[in-house]
Amino acid sequence: MPEIKGRLGLREFYEIIFENKEISLSEELLNTVNDSFTFLKEFSRNKVIYGVNTGFGPMAQYKIKDSETLELQYNLIRSHASGTGQPLAPKYVKAAMLARLNTLGLGNSGVHVSVITVMSKLINKDITPLIYEHGGVGASGDLVQLAHLALVLIGEGEVFYKGERRPTKEVFKIEGIAPITIALREGLGLMNGTSVMTGIGIVNAIYTRRILEWQIACSAAINEIMQAYDDHLSEELNASKKHHGQREIARAMRSHLLDSSLTRKREHHLYKENDEITIFEEKVQEYYSIRCVPQILGPVLDTLNGVEQILLEEVNSANDNPIVNVAKKHVYHGGNFHGDYVSLEMDKLKIVVTKMSMLAERQLNYLLNSKLNNILPPFVNLGTLGLNFGMQGVQFTATSTTAENQMLANPMYVHSIPNNNDNQDIVSMGTNAALITKKVIENAFEVVAIEMITIVQAIEYLDFKDKVSSKTKKMYDAVRNIVPPFKKDEVMYPYVNEVKNYIINHQNKKS
Repeated sequence: MPEIKGRLGLREFYEIIFENKEISLSEELLNTVNDSFTFLKEFSRNKVIYGVNTGFGPMAQYKIKDSETLELQYNLIRSHASGTGQPLAPKYVKAAMLARLNTLGLGNSGVHVSVITVMSKLINKDITPLIYEHGGVGASGDLVQLAHLALVLIGEGEVFYKGERRPTKEVFKIEGIAPITIALREGLGLMNGTSVMTGIGIVNAIYTRRILEWQIACSAAINEIMQAYDDHLSEELNASKKHHGQREIARAMRSHLLDSSLTRKREHHLYKENDEITIFEEKVQEYYSIRCVPQILGPVLDTLNGVEQILLEEVNSANDNPIVNVAKKHVYHGGNFHGDYVSLEMDKLKIVVTKMSMLAERQLNYLLNSKLNNILPPFVNLGTLGLNFGMQGVQFTATSTTAENQMLANPMYVHSIPNNNDNQDIVSMGTNAALITKKVIENAFEVVAIEMITIVQAIEYLDFKDKVSSKTKKMYDAVRNIVPPFKKDEVMYPYVNEVKNYIINHQNKKS
């Protein structure tokens, strides 16, 4: 059981979000939160503290009566629970809750300890607040989406519980959960932060690494199908460039192909006497989608590593306003809620995921175009040419989906629109960036799934299943358990969706 101590890594996120492990709260964290609340309650007496005894945003100029300060917090939550569109999937909501719990646990927010304890109960009991995709501009944090989380914590709104959408009040009664205590600034403390965009971003990063691992496997398998020369993957060639990502991708592909009997040594074929040859029947060098994989996927890996670092810095930071500093006995006003760090990283991530889908689509096209590969029938058709169609139909889907990714890869980070009576005059759009990246990732899984089915069909046609590497054979067997070696035309969408579901939910072991 992971213990929350105020410092979360990807491992903890994976265990809690993907493996559904329950969490516990350390005594140190609970004491830190309580000390922060106690200090702020005392400090705010006879002082003007934003969001405690003032209005919000451009209404901050209005002093709130002491008798109305708690009503102020409820008003904020209810008025901003205004999201629309599709509900955010439970996995992403759970990640957002975990991110919010962690940052509030740092003791810089002055919230009542019940906020932490009730949120941990929701995570452990798999009660997911209804949060809509639309509503966040990512500047004063994820105000709208986090308002829906806060609405549930005060016992209102709706949740997903045991597969059903139900009123929060009913579910709290079933599970014996009491709503949080609104005592000081719990509404603003919950809402004024970047936890939704960061939670979505962390899930995006986890899935991106999964796609990358499958794309490495597909790229290695195509080298086998084409019996490519292996020097483009050599340590010597790739070490001549200083980029970590390129070197690591080449190493992973060499490891994948270690026991393959299909890739060739250039010295065995071209580095010998060839005086009598004027035209080489076989290509001297492979197409870029085969030969340049380390140079294409290397930047993807380096970018992903950087994205993960920034996301973890954000989730382990105080990202609301104002910031309570118990040690210095002071409260600082500023803009830690601004989501530019996450927004920019999400734009980077969707660009590299789009590039992966483009690589998969080009490799797919190479396998399907007999005039390019010269060894496979058109569309890897195992049936009768003309009568049957092979993989022809699904290529349209892969091409269309890749084109959509190329459009979605345009940056969100630079699409600020002033709002909130121009109080929020420049915003991050980080939540939108994270959600668009989520869509790009889902699309990429579709393209890679189609490529994997085609790779397996090609291995079937060439009768290479006993010659490919053990790692390619494992991938071949996994797909074959879902998709039969079809010669007659089949309805393809169930197979594509099943393979997509498989690769989303199964991590390809690192090479």
